[in-house]
Amino acid sequence: METWQTISTRRSIREFTNEPVPAQSIQKMLTAASMAASGGNLQAWSFLVVQDPHRLQMLGALAPGIIGKPQAVFVLCIDISQENPEKDPWSFQYMSMSLGAAMQNLLLTAHDLGLGACPVASFHQKAVQVLLNIPEHMLPFLLVAAGFPKYKPVAPARKELDQICFAESWGKPL
Repeated sequence: METWQTISTRRSIREFTNEPVPAQSIQKMLTAASMAASGGNLQAWSFLVVQDPHRLQMLGALAPGIIGKPQAVFVLCIDISQENPEKDPWSFQYMSMSLGAAMQNLLLTAHDLGLGACPVASFHQKAVQVLLNIPEHMLPFLLVAAGFPKYKPVAPARKELDQICFAESWGKPL
């Protein structure tokens, strides 16, 4: 798929088939996530993949944002031991923005591979950390539910560029 086509046709998928996600697809998605832009090339992230049905069910109980039954959930974590608020009070924001770039790479790669995925931010961080034995210094920050889509959702309406994009100063049309 061409980059523009991938970007313009990706949708958040919340309903999945029971078909397992192939190992090579997971590997490619993780590789894409790890290649994302990272502020200062800090790469203060780690990724954990959950595929065991029982563990997925338990994870779903801790994450109301997981709708349907994904065949894989990616847990995107920030290494808060690399945060340095004394030296840089914005370090956590930079790390979370970098993780957002990693998530976008993962979502676009999933779509390119014929998979569906949906980012999830509504979950109990501490409970997920305990359930998945994630070390204290690794903060589970985002989840991505993934699998083969049950259906292709209709594209939602988007705001026109002249409503959200300006040139040189706020309110001045492009």
